[in-house]
Amino acid sequence: MIDKVGENSKMELFVNFIFNLIRYLALGYFFAILIYIVMSWVGGRDSAFGEFLGSIVEPYIGIFRNIIPPIGMIDLSPIVAIFLLNLAVRGLGPVQQWIMGLL
Repeated sequence: MIDKVGENSKMELFVNFIFNLIRYLALGYFFAILIYIVMSWVGGRDSAFGEFLGSIVEPYIGIFRNIIPPIGMIDLSPIVAIFLLNLAVRGLGPVQQWIMGLL
């Protein structure tokens, strides 16, 4: 019986680790998008770092650029991308609780 409790505890720690890792990766991606947006305002997208960020961020933002046309000179697709990324991260909490309830 004690081994069973230890197994559940290890599994709960593992599930918490995975969900926290996903949250931190999403936070890092949020900051990558934010830095990429700022670099578009002040310049610097042509640098090696800007091209690296573009290769990471553009595939995700590009999905929303195909759906949302720019309004004049303002591109709203990064804002929508950040908003949906935030919603996905917030949705991790209930999923984590559901999985923990199964254990």
